[in-house]
Amino acid sequence: MDYDVMIIGGGISGLTLAVKLGQSNVKTLLIEKDKRSGLIYKGELLQPKSLQVLERINVLDVVKENGFHLPSIEFHEYNQKDDGTMEHLSSNEFRYDVIPSLYNTSLMIPHERLKELLFEEASKYESVDYIQPAKFTGFTEDEPENKKAIIQTKEGEREIQAGFYVGAEGRASPTRTAMEVEMKNTKYNHHFLTVSFPRPETLNQSTIITTQNKFVGLFPLPNNEVRSVLLIKPGEFKSMREEGLQSFYRAYCELMPELEGYVHQIDTWKKIQLMIPVRHNVSNYVKNNLILTGDAAHSVHPMAGEGMNLAIQDSDVLGELLCWMFETNQTEWKHLKWYEKVRKPRAEYVSTLSHQAALLYSFPYRPWQRLRIKGVNQTEHSPLLHYKQMLNTSGLGIWKFNLLDRLKQAGIIPAAIGNGKLSKHPNEKVMFTKEDDYPWYRK
Repeated sequence: MDYDVMIIGGGISGLTLAVKLGQSNVKTLLIEKDKRSGLIYKGELLQPKSLQVLERINVLDVVKENGFHLPSIEFHEYNQKDDGTMEHLSSNEFRYDVIPSLYNTSLMIPHERLKELLFEEASKYESVDYIQPAKFTGFTEDEPENKKAIIQTKEGEREIQAGFYVGAEGRASPTRTAMEVEMKNTKYNHHFLTVSFPRPETLNQSTIITTQNKFVGLFPLPNNEVRSVLLIKPGEFKSMREEGLQSFYRAYCELMPELEGYVHQIDTWKKIQLMIPVRHNVSNYVKNNLILTGDAAHSVHPMAGEGMNLAIQDSDVLGELLCWMFETNQTEWKHLKWYEKVRKPRAEYVSTLSHQAALLYSFPYRPWQRLRIKGVNQTEHSPLLHYKQMLNTSGLGIWKFNLLDRLKQAGIIPAAIGNGKLSKHPNEKVMFTKEDDYPWYRK
């Protein structure tokens, strides 16, 4: 074997996995096809579970130094009248500190900076090799146990044999194509525009501002910047560009006048990216010695900021499993079932929650807005609903919403009101333990 593990894709998922493997001296090759970072926006919001994973691989402290802590998220609803004036309808706050954990906050960090920090950590380990640019083009026609990966480098074509091949290439995954797995797709009735720009000092919290037909999300970054996400209709980007940048500025300043003079520092459409949300889930994460992580296995709607976090958490579980397999000399492919058993149901549940959140903001009808306001308000002020919402979002555990919960959120039946914290810890186990994350150790 040339390598124990070959990772195809040098993004956050691939780098996290390379760090895990390097720390256990697993002979690893990581390849990345692009010469330099692209302009495509990637996730920047780290959820609590991802912070826990980053601490496990000894990079959390430096990530915190380069990030902006966001312990809660604020929601503001308005009615935009026919004359353009804004009538305030409601304000709510969802707080991570309702979760009894050391990791009860979120954190924003520029995506490329996080990649740099992970790359610096992975580069410390002699067992990890890195080739960039190197394009994976497919596998040889050999039997699975002798299959080799074919890559194109500036020196020419090369065949590499590894014990395991990990597809971490993102949505357009050649590894997934080679595995011939089924994939279910969901499309949406809206697009997003995203860009970062300087922020006023008063904008220091995650903020969602909505009307009956408009949505903007604002997420502070270090260096006095803010990442913005603006919901638009399909085709609206073209009409906005035809009108000019004033249409873009107006869309923000109507919802948050304090952005006057800040969003205007975006001086070209080239800085603004169109995001077309798509959701997909594959039928299998593993086939023989081929493995999928991150967006290659699942792509979620960006509303809840979960895509990058699922990728980090995939690589944590997969990395721990592969390290255990090599350390104990149990490298049979059958053990990979543990990775899929742990990660697939978690990722699919979070995908469902992100999908439901997307639907909550997808329809421009006043009755739908009233339902949304009711649901958000009930969730904030019910300790049980608040806890479930933040736990499920955090990745630290799962406590599923049931029919009664949904009826409470809709205001059909009353919900117990409190200060946002449960008076006692849930009787059922809802937070993941190390045994839940790495169950093969119990064998």
